[in-house]
Amino acid sequence: MRRSVITVAALSLVAVFATPAAQANAGLITYCVGTGGAVTVPNDLYVPAGESCSLEGTTITGNVQVAAGANLVVSGGTISGEVRIAADGYLDATGTSIGGQVVLAAGGFGVYLRQGSSGTVTVRPKGTATVEGFLFVEGTKVNGSVSVNVGEARLDQLTEVTGNVSSSGAYYTDVHDSFVDGTLSVLNNSTGSVVCGSAVKGKATFAGNLGGVQLGPNGTLDGCASGGYWGRDVSITNTTGGVSLEDNIISGQLQLGGNTPAARVGADNRIRGGVTGEQSQAAARASLVAADRVSVGETHATTRRTGAVDEAVASGPADL
Repeated sequence: MRRSVITVAALSLVAVFATPAAQANAGLITYCVGTGGAVTVPNDLYVPAGESCSLEGTTITGNVQVAAGANLVVSGGTISGEVRIAADGYLDATGTSIGGQVVLAAGGFGVYLRQGSSGTVTVRPKGTATVEGFLFVEGTKVNGSVSVNVGEARLDQLTEVTGNVSSSGAYYTDVHDSFVDGTLSVLNNSTGSVVCGSAVKGKATFAGNLGGVQLGPNGTLDGCASGGYWGRDVSITNTTGGVSLEDNIISGQLQLGGNTPAARVGADNRIRGGVTGEQSQAAARASLVAADRVSVGETHATTRRTGAVDEAVASGPADL
């Protein structure tokens, strides 16, 4: 691997990723292969295909592009612009502020955000790619919306999304101990959705999920200590694999329909707008302790992050 960071005129390189408007404003771009510390990069940053860049305390004043098969691991950093990750690319950001949007392209490996902030987050459908991708967000404020169209998606550890959260065709979409200021929509997830200890201000819609929907504890999909608060209606329809609701406060109406088997609605829910549709008898049942949901993506993320940092260290310090 090349052991250098080269600042060059970037018209041809930016054309690969940027919009026409961005190309018109292109100035210089900094290549990153290796490690970097508490310095300021006064322009855009580019991680070349198949390379790894590991940064700690670095400030980037422009946008970031992570090319195909490349890795960017950043800790305690600041990125003023957006971050775009190409096919098989990976972004791992801890304690980092990202001012713009984060976009994982079709076939992207994944995005892991911890204890920081970002703009809108988008995970594109995989299309013809074989990589499923994932989005894990922990203790992070997303100033915008979250849209996921593939793989595993989890919001956890007091994450806040100021906009809407939407998921369609993903593997699963789980929300633990987090806040969604807008609506929540989970459609056609192959192993369903779990929401525990969280608050959703807008309407919540769960439809066409194959693995079930669990809102609150005593379900079969994942371990969960408490239910949640729902500021508007909650609609759960056409679900296969079971629906369970316990320990929830729903300010609107609970709307059920076409679920197989019929939804189990515990007596400890407080549903101010009433319940419509089929539900099973609210018979008392012993508390269940579900095994934690198995996350293939999280295992892959740990392996990828470790490998990326090792590669960056082997490439040596980057001349930022």
